[in-house]
Amino acid sequence: MLRLSVIIITFNEEANIARCIASVAGVADEVVVIDSHSTDGTVSIATAMGARVVQHPFLGYAKQKNFATTHASHDWILSLDADEELTPALTQSIIAVKAGASHNVYKLPRLTNYCGQWIKHCGWYPDWQTRLYNRTKGQWADRKVHEYWQPHSATDTKGTLTGDLLHYSFSSISAHLQKIERYSELAAQAAVENGKSATILKIIFSPFWHFISEYFIKLGFLDGFYGFVICRLSAYSAFIKYTKIRLYSRNK
Repeated sequence: MLRLSVIIITFNEEANIARCIASVAGVADEVVVIDSHSTDGTVSIATAMGARVVQHPFLGYAKQKNFATTHASHDWILSLDADEELTPALTQSIIAVKAGASHNVYKLPRLTNYCGQWIKHCGWYPDWQTRLYNRTKGQWADRKVHEYWQPHSATDTKGTLTGDLLHYSFSSISAHLQKIERYSELAAQAAVENGKSATILKIIFSPFWHFISEYFIKLGFLDGFYGFVICRLSAYSAFIKYTKIRLYSRNK
């Protein structure tokens, strides 16, 4: 049976951390929380639940996850965010891997909760995430918007886990708008650094296409009111991102 370390990145996650830690009780041989000096009850809750807490300033998700990996006691790692939770089906899938892994890295489907509703369309599900891996076979690679797992061997393939990873991501529409602002800024900076720009036509038509694609083609309308909100804000996100790219590239 493989031994498994669960690593969780935190900053002021007292509303989520207990649920996350409790959900891994059936698979974790240890829980390591890498905290960026939270000012709420995150650390005390995690410690009370048996997790080992290590303080480390946040320098980016890839750096934080690689740092967390080095502090794990076991080579097999399950990497989670504090606002995530394993379902029983996913727990059983991970237990099966612990009994005998056929891959060095595994991806799993993530299901997101938006203002209390589980979103199963809009292109949001399944939101495949790489989370279970053998740390000796790769590392997290950095980029401004989304980090990714980079295997040491180009021939390494990913296994697939069954069961959902529940993601309590957006408690309000305001939280969604804040994330759009943060990620559009990072995406625009990365695009300009890579020599990209955006035409007026891109700024005009990309938001329109995002809404049509996600609301109609990807069946966002089946998610009701919040499906409409998500697709509408996705269009807005595209508009803001490409507008920033054009502005920053011209200033550069």
